[in-house]
Amino acid sequence: MAEQYDVIVLGSGPGGYVAAIRCAQLGLKTAIVERENLGGICLNWGCIPTKALLRSAEVLNHMKHAASYGLAADNIRADLDAVVKRSRGVAKQLNQGIGHLMKKNKIAVHMGSGVLKSATSVEVTGDKGAETLSAKHVIVATGARARDLPFAKADGGRVWTYRHAMTPKELPSNLLVIGSGAIGIEFASFYNDMGSNVTVVEMLDRVVPVEDADVSAFLQKALTKQGIKIMTGAGVETIAVGANGLKAKIKAKDGTITESDFSHVIVAVGIVPNTENIGLEALGVTSDRGFITIDGYGRTNVKNLWAIGDVTPGPWLAHKASHEGVIAAEAIAAELGNKDVHPHPMDRSNIPGCTYCHPQIASVGLTEAKAKEAGYTLKVGTFPFIGNGKAIALGEPEGFVKTVFDAKTGELLGAHMIGAEVTEMIQGFVVGKTLETTEAELMHTVFPHPTISESMHESVLAAYGKAIHI
Repeated sequence: MAEQYDVIVLGSGPGGYVAAIRCAQLGLKTAIVERENLGGICLNWGCIPTKALLRSAEVLNHMKHAASYGLAADNIRADLDAVVKRSRGVAKQLNQGIGHLMKKNKIAVHMGSGVLKSATSVEVTGDKGAETLSAKHVIVATGARARDLPFAKADGGRVWTYRHAMTPKELPSNLLVIGSGAIGIEFASFYNDMGSNVTVVEMLDRVVPVEDADVSAFLQKALTKQGIKIMTGAGVETIAVGANGLKAKIKAKDGTITESDFSHVIVAVGIVPNTENIGLEALGVTSDRGFITIDGYGRTNVKNLWAIGDVTPGPWLAHKASHEGVIAAEAIAAELGNKDVHPHPMDRSNIPGCTYCHPQIASVGLTEAKAKEAGYTLKVGTFPFIGNGKAIALGEPEGFVKTVFDAKTGELLGAHMIGAEVTEMIQGFVVGKTLETTEAELMHTVFPHPTISESMHESVLAAYGKAIHI
């Protein structure tokens, strides 16, 4: 007889394990199915270990510039094996933490590959054979994987995805990065700081193309100054892998094709949802280009079947997946009769995005261009870090904060930052947007001094011609 649950969660990434915990908190008997590692890609091979790598690179960068802080440091070098070992240790520690959370919340963990046999049952095949689990509701949270290029299949040798790039056997001497989204730019930044010669090729006309145009322009200038070669409006035509490296034919913006030698290539051209072979087709689940169609609560078109995270439309971010997991869990609890939960649908305009390169990028809401396309009359304010005392004291005066307001209502439409620690500051604007704040509340907020966050305040003042320090 199939084991009975209230909810089965298929996948234990930041969407799946959060959904399972919230279900358990709400008194629902919950199971989670995972085929590889608790915590999914984010915790084991994505968000967390990459930040550990980038922290090592950041410390190395500071050490190389010790003289600018009045310090002396000699014979500075990076031990790649030790850097990778630290990163894997951080991932392992957090993986074990997820296991503890499952036990604490009395969530049944079934290790193996899960296939939907119906909207309320999952067959799990693991080391001990196959078993069938049944539930009143199932949440699909199977995540996504890196997209391959047809002429550059990743093998972990010379051609890498982000996963291979996190555990390199050697430091690339001459690295090609295809794609300048968050993943591509973060690895370009890491390997450049570690000592590789790095070239970034981006098909669109600017790097980090989802960001505000001013942020893209500033980042390209900063990365170029650091020694990274940036090619925008360009594409890689072919890659020929040899024993000692690879040759890439790159078509530039003007149409000319050149052939260049590289030691390794990282392919960072997007993701593919893990929706194949898990029973979705047989159930008639609606999807778009492989991504499962859902409503604001995570419901699919099939009753009792839900989906969250990277198997659904973007943005494909861990924190978006986690929030969707909470929403879906509470919506399920409400359907099962819990009158104490009142779920709200996901508002995608309030989801922040962060890129942990050097300098960091963080944003929320509409870019200036998108706001204009939407028909808004705008007030836009920008404040540079060079006018901020804390940024200068830190030796990090490169960057700015930009805010975009509706000139008619004062609504904060978007905020965009580049510079030191902006990924830690963006949440201030996210809270403001969620509370539907206007410029008045932000102007009347007292920001602590000295902090880089004062640049947030000044950018708001600048939008209305009231900036103090510029």
